[in-house]
Amino acid sequence: MVDKLGRSLMRSLDSWKDGPSRQPLLLRGARQTGKTWLVSEFGREHYRHVLRIDFMRDNDVRGFFSGSLDPHVIVDNLSMYTGIPVNPDDTLIFFDEIQECLRALTALKYFCEDANEYHVIATGSYMGVSKHPDASFPVGKVTMLTLHPLTFLEFLDNAGEAGLARLIAQGRFADVSEVFANRLIARLKEYLFTGGMPAAVLARLNGADGESVRDIQRTILDAYDLDFSKHAPVRLLDRLRLVWQTMPAQLAKENRKFVYGVVRPGARARDFEESLMWLRDYGIVTRVPCVDALRSPLSAYVDVSAFKLFTSDVGLLGALANLSPATIVDGNRLFTEFKGAMTEQYVCQQLVAQGYAPTYWANPKGHAEIDFAIEAEGTVRAIEVKAEQNLHAKSLRYAHDHFGLERALRLSLSGYREEDWLINVPLWAAGGLSTYLSNR
Repeated sequence: MVDKLGRSLMRSLDSWKDGPSRQPLLLRGARQTGKTWLVSEFGREHYRHVLRIDFMRDNDVRGFFSGSLDPHVIVDNLSMYTGIPVNPDDTLIFFDEIQECLRALTALKYFCEDANEYHVIATGSYMGVSKHPDASFPVGKVTMLTLHPLTFLEFLDNAGEAGLARLIAQGRFADVSEVFANRLIARLKEYLFTGGMPAAVLARLNGADGESVRDIQRTILDAYDLDFSKHAPVRLLDRLRLVWQTMPAQLAKENRKFVYGVVRPGARARDFEESLMWLRDYGIVTRVPCVDALRSPLSAYVDVSAFKLFTSDVGLLGALANLSPATIVDGNRLFTEFKGAMTEQYVCQQLVAQGYAPTYWANPKGHAEIDFAIEAEGTVRAIEVKAEQNLHAKSLRYAHDHFGLERALRLSLSGYREEDWLINVPLWAAGGLSTYLSNR
């Protein structure tokens, strides 16, 4: 019985707590990724008291931030209001859903400058934090972290495969015996269906069948839709729903470039650009831009008019597409569903969780395309994702030779091996790429 999920970000919270120049910490992330649970669990493990304010529910508390933002006055008021003593050494002050009280967000600046003896963590959705990029945001006065859905390595760790997860996280792909290959592929299939939303993962690891997991994912999608209605500008509501609901169709194309006409026949960029930005700020889509050249810095070669759009979670993509739970047991079908989109979505998700800003490249002449390109250790790396047994890599070879790149990376179901211009990385090792590349 798994009663709680371990999260790798907990180590970052430990480092923050003991840091010599600790600032208030702002933990961002999409809804239902487990921000509240993570901070509450951290507080329970490391502090005698946790003073939690939920700005979604505690409307009266907002009055404490309407006047002076003197942190000592705020702390005294919150302590009297909650009945929880606040001692700097053993109390965690937890501002949950801080985007609902912008004055509290501003107050973090003064906690940093005038009262950094207090341990303060705030959580906020992308939507609220990104929506107000004005003077109220405490730029340079907070430490910022992002909580993503569980990665495959976190999934493995919680599924009782801590040893394998550790080897992969350390970039020691060659040390993972072929004996474990089938087990890792089976776990990866399970992850591609379940995804990384904590509620879905916890249910699956406790024996829930595919349909029960799917019901949880549909509930999350319904909650997102309610958030659209509550928070999105009315003029954008129908359009952003169209973008969101047609994402499986976008990714099912052979060429995954986002096409406005798939959303609505005859649509143009100006019709949907603002809706795309809203979904990105809300934290449930990842925009992967096309670059004109595979040269450093990749950001200098971005073509803003061409991009791919992925969801934040592979399990939610499957739920959006109504992918059958039977795919878990049907050979390697899950990897090849709608032309390998699930596999490419998975790789994108693991790259983003490791801090990469993935791009892709397409030859203007149309005869070559690279699924992803990243900058690692100051070097551009071309990545091809193979969901099928066909491992021909003509596009990858062309890009490698044309731009004079370091050895390219091919992610596939095949085992780890190095060739003269290419490294084949097993799909199950995608989450260890950052460590692997930094060690080379």
